[in-house]
Amino acid sequence: MGWSRPSTRFCIFLTLLNDRLGESIVFPLLPFLLASFTSDGRTLGLLAGSYALAQFLFTPLIGALSDRFGRKPVIAGCVAGSVLGLGGFALTLALPWPAGSAWPLPLLFAARLIDGVSGGTAATAGAVLADISPPEKRAKAFGLIGVAFGLGFILGPALGGLLAGVNVTLPLLLAVAVAAVNLVLVITVLPETHPPAARLALPRKRELNPLTQLMRVFRNPRVRRLSLAFFLFFLGFGGFTAVLVLYFKQVFGWGPELAAMAFLVVGVVATVVQGGLIGPLVQRFGEVRLSQVGLGLVVVGCLLIPLATKANALQVVFPALALLAFGTGLVTPCLRSQVSRRLDDSGQGAALGSLQGLQSLGSFIGPPLAGLAYDLVGKTSPFWAGIALFLVVGLLVAGAGPLSSLSASKSTTVPPRP
Repeated sequence: MGWSRPSTRFCIFLTLLNDRLGESIVFPLLPFLLASFTSDGRTLGLLAGSYALAQFLFTPLIGALSDRFGRKPVIAGCVAGSVLGLGGFALTLALPWPAGSAWPLPLLFAARLIDGVSGGTAATAGAVLADISPPEKRAKAFGLIGVAFGLGFILGPALGGLLAGVNVTLPLLLAVAVAAVNLVLVITVLPETHPPAARLALPRKRELNPLTQLMRVFRNPRVRRLSLAFFLFFLGFGGFTAVLVLYFKQVFGWGPELAAMAFLVVGVVATVVQGGLIGPLVQRFGEVRLSQVGLGLVVVGCLLIPLATKANALQVVFPALALLAFGTGLVTPCLRSQVSRRLDDSGQGAALGSLQGLQSLGSFIGPPLAGLAYDLVGKTSPFWAGIALFLVVGLLVAGAGPLSSLSASKSTTVPPRP
């Protein structure tokens, strides 16, 4: 089949890499990029959360559009949106705005929203891999998603920190260039893999409402508690990580290079855990125990950062971030797996899709709340709030009850990271 030629897979790999690379370059540098316009946690939190909000609202629609009109035009439109969003963000930062101008922040928010809307490429790229792979080889094909995401999480902070030492806006220009190359390849090389005969009509508006999809999972008593735990975990995690670099900058006096290197540690550890360790660990210890261990590591890591001082920040923060990344790498797939094992096969797609929505929703609500607490309560308050939420998550997981006979008979294989 012509679709399975290496150039198709390369285009999809680059699309997935671009999806993660742009975000992993920009996020660790946000407080430094915004330094000329604002230094408060509220604005930073809202800007960080706006990306997740756009993804939460539009990802279901993007998936439906790819089923109706084909994969190539949807991927091309998303990558074009990434070029526009990242380019608009870079241009806004580069222009010589007069002091007190009201335009830069609204333009930056608009750029982030555009980038977030167009960030729904992962699901469509996964659909392309499914289109070109026979059923027995799809698991191996989907491994490309994890490789691209892991590489993006490593390369983004590494390149961002290196280039930020020259100029803090230079990493943005690299992200724009990668997105532009991606767009050219999608337009010129990527074939359409979803033939007209297989296309579906657009679903009803109600079915595209992300809140409607979330309510389905909460109506099911078998996964309600675990779904709430999943949401609260990302509410806390998204909150304190949104102000993390601002905390490093204002409390420890770190520059963009150190901040980016901190996220490089997170990327390396998370990739190792989710790319190789999680499967054997689940088979040995089980999802419930690993979830609790992971939450414990996250709590310890979250506790160490506000206890660090400027004098010992390097020695304390980098190990703390490694613990956070290791713990998160255990908690996220194990919670997904526990939800999956409590459902029959017919409910898998909707439930796991709802979990992705809960992750986006928590990642949207958490950052603005954490930014507000950072400004009004104290710089360390997002960390303490996160610890409190993680303890609640631990209680919810512990109280979820034993697996039913239906789910206990299923495989303990952990679902791939989206």
